[in-house]
Amino acid sequence: MNTALLRSPYLDPAVEVLLAQASLPRRALFLDRDGVINVNHGYVHTPERTDWLPGIFELVVQAHVAGWLPIVVTNQAGIGRGYYDEAAFLDYTAWVHAQFAQRGAPLLATYWCPHHPEHGLGDYKVMCPCRKPAAGMLLAAMARFALDPARSLLLGDKPGDVEAASAAGVRGQLVTVANGDPLPTLPV
Repeated sequence: MNTALLRSPYLDPAVEVLLAQASLPRRALFLDRDGVINVNHGYVHTPERTDWLPGIFELVVQAHVAGWLPIVVTNQAGIGRGYYDEAAFLDYTAWVHAQFAQRGAPLLATYWCPHHPEHGLGDYKVMCPCRKPAAGMLLAAMARFALDPARSLLLGDKPGDVEAASAAGVRGQLVTVANGDPLPTLPV
């Protein structure tokens, strides 16, 4: 896989502690961001526009208790479209991680893709291996953290999320919390 376009993930400040607590082989709970963690208001990148989906903090706590490492994998075409820049995204991501940590539900990392093949501006207008439905973000996380894809799960709100999971050998589950359905419970 050509990883030249892949951005470095945001790593939680507690990443080493979280990894040390996870038994081998490690398994991940991959979470799409907009539509799974927070309400997708379109290009959310500030605390003021953030509405958490009901049950998300409890789900991540449950993941930790069951030995899953929670990792966000998110397309961020708002960067590529020029709505906000990478620095603003990373500042917001640090805030999101802090919100989860304060609730006893720390996230291990956030992998992100700023590209869009049609609507990206300048160097952001590219078909890349990291943008879902491609599997680049998941594959990079699995390699970095020694994750077992067969024991991992991705929750997403779009078919492209599940396609990315399948391409990475990870089980994918479509979440429809926007329709009032509760977030799923994790399999043991």
